[in-house]
Amino acid sequence: MGPRRQRSTILFLFLAAMLPILSSSVSHLLSARLAPALARNPSRLLLLSVLPSSSPLRAFCPLPRPSARATCSAAYSAMAEAAVDTDNPLLADFDFPPFDAVQPAHVRPGIRALLARLEGELEALEKGVEPAWGKLVVPLERITDRLDVVWNVVDHLKAVKDSADLRAAVEDVQPEKVKFYLRLGQSKPIYEAFNAIRNSSEWDSLSDARKRVVEGQIKDAVLGGVALEDEQREKFNQIQQELEKLTEKFSENVLDATKKFEKLITDKKEIDGLPASALGLAAQTAVSKGHENATADNGPWVITLDAPSFSAVMQHAKNRALREEVYRAYLTRASSGDVDNTDIISQILKLRLKKAKLLGYKNYAEVSLARKMATVDRVQELLEKIRAASWDHAVQDMEDLKAFVKDSGSAEANDLANWDLNFWSERLRESKYDIDEESLRPYFALPKVMDGLFSLANKLFGINVEPADGLAPVWNSDVKFYCVKDSSNSPVAYFYFDPYSRPSEKRGGAWMNVVFSRSRMLARNGSSVRLPVAHMVCNQMPPVGDKPSLMTFREVETVFHEFGHALQHMLTTQDEAFVAGISGIEWDAVELPSQFMENWCYHKETLLSIAKHYETGEVLPEEIYAKLVAAKNFRSGSFSLRQIRFASVDMELHTTYDPSGPVSVYDVDRKVAERTQVLAPLPEDRFLCGFSHIFAGGYAAGYYSYKWAEVLSADAFSAFEDAGLDNEKAIKETGRRFRDTVLALGGGNSPFEVFVSFRGREPSPEPLLRHNGLLPVAA
Repeated sequence: MGPRRQRSTILFLFLAAMLPILSSSVSHLLSARLAPALARNPSRLLLLSVLPSSSPLRAFCPLPRPSARATCSAAYSAMAEAAVDTDNPLLADFDFPPFDAVQPAHVRPGIRALLARLEGELEALEKGVEPAWGKLVVPLERITDRLDVVWNVVDHLKAVKDSADLRAAVEDVQPEKVKFYLRLGQSKPIYEAFNAIRNSSEWDSLSDARKRVVEGQIKDAVLGGVALEDEQREKFNQIQQELEKLTEKFSENVLDATKKFEKLITDKKEIDGLPASALGLAAQTAVSKGHENATADNGPWVITLDAPSFSAVMQHAKNRALREEVYRAYLTRASSGDVDNTDIISQILKLRLKKAKLLGYKNYAEVSLARKMATVDRVQELLEKIRAASWDHAVQDMEDLKAFVKDSGSAEANDLANWDLNFWSERLRESKYDIDEESLRPYFALPKVMDGLFSLANKLFGINVEPADGLAPVWNSDVKFYCVKDSSNSPVAYFYFDPYSRPSEKRGGAWMNVVFSRSRMLARNGSSVRLPVAHMVCNQMPPVGDKPSLMTFREVETVFHEFGHALQHMLTTQDEAFVAGISGIEWDAVELPSQFMENWCYHKETLLSIAKHYETGEVLPEEIYAKLVAAKNFRSGSFSLRQIRFASVDMELHTTYDPSGPVSVYDVDRKVAERTQVLAPLPEDRFLCGFSHIFAGGYAAGYYSYKWAEVLSADAFSAFEDAGLDNEKAIKETGRRFRDTVLALGGGNSPFEVFVSFRGREPSPEPLLRHNGLLPVAA
């Protein structure tokens, strides 16, 4: 997670880079952006406010000062005074982050002014530090929180409202920010104070959460180079600075390469097969590119590599040549010209290995797993177990597909290629289950989906989600803002939701990230705790014409997934910010709540509550629901192997691979593909150049986490199956237990302990294999 003190945040990062090519579990892979955002900063944005005395948001703020707005910390008073001269929104008092006001010109002076102040506070802390909570953790949390507040505003805007000026500003100040985090993470007075607490007679009397804070800070400091001296520390810091630049550049190249590809089509025959929704989007894109008279019926149309456009072509375009062209363009993104990530990958791997050796580890995977549940051996054991269970099913998937194409009379049957798989798989699925995913879009209008999702959260967890638009500034008019309330109607959290694709400025994928963490120490105005705030970001098809955003079923799963992440952040009961919500949770456990929530998309009552035709109000027919459930494990062996491929190549590159040797990263990927992909990848396959999860995010030697956490999430959902999915009383009781353990305990207990507290036993992989159709269902 970069050079600063890690506090696990999610998010995490699904397939933006690979989703459509690989047809893998979309909801898993779309999180590709969670990880980059997290890796750059664990982000906890502070809320500052002037509010009516009756407002529940007063819990965030202290009493107002005469002739000035109230602030949420003493430091912000000084920052506000500086802002009088600079008029810089990054340094001003604000209720919620001023996403609408921050411009690239504010970044350099704002970050530098804040860093200068925090350097003084850090020096004061080091001089007066004592091994006592109030003299160590409290001031440390204030320092880290303040920088997280401001930096995450900038970092988030770069992800959702990118521009050349913003990039340049971030590039200028990022080394200074990294330098401060290194300075903080390598502070020996702070490190020694934490060790003193760990070795004191008071240790046994500390709560589990506080013990986890101390142990986490010690481990992070060691991994951050605190034990290194002089020349070694200088090398370590140089590596961290360079890695920060390289990972940022990798991400920018992926975005630029994605934006670069545009195919203008004027002959409708070339896009025969594309559904009306895709034609509407392609025409809408054409309008945005200057073709003012473009229409869905008459064109022209613009095809891009953005997920909604790309997926539509790969699944529905009858034009094989078009599929091949678009597939090859996507597969080779960021692998040539001025956006080539090949050398960047090599440099990143070399620097990570050097970093590992400096810290005394054999490889970078050992560094990565030092803060996770698993070990290298256990990861490899899990991946091989799932690979072996999936292989025969995947082989059968391919045989079934070839037979279907042959029976269809297509000449492609004799030469089935990678760009044919999605197209013919969709035709086979339609034939086998009599279900057309595109025809389901009218039943999944975004507003109705969100209503159903919130109703489910109410039933399971006893919360109410209410619109709060206008309360907080937003970065785009499409962004929605919500308040989460408990059963007593008291606010417990807030979150933003940015649902639509904006390929010209917004990174692909789907992610959740922290805006503001729950914290007792930062509570003000007599409140007992500061409330958490999150943001959820997706990239689904925007409204076209007078139609609302009509979602695919997979996009529905993605929204449920990201909301699961947000719930763990928002429903935490931990009051220590360093372990509240998703902070402090081992990385390979953070996908548990998100993947758990996906299961409810197949729950009959839940699905039928959201699946209502946007024009007629007709509920999705039960026979179609039955077909959706029947199709749930369609090609599950193939999808499972794809995930295993990603996780395996990640581990290979970070364990045994020598980045200075003659073997290329592409050679490694091809070798892994021999045992994880039935149809061999193309020789020019360069998907690694778009693998943001591991080269621009927090998943380096950690992509296995999706499968690791999937074991936990499937087993957790099986508790509801055991209770009886039709037993409303039992579902509510089990849901409350899930909230009181998995969602509430945050990083204050180990994930293993949390899981056992909920499930009553250790996790088992059997439910995952059963849910995926890779084991027979028990009688």
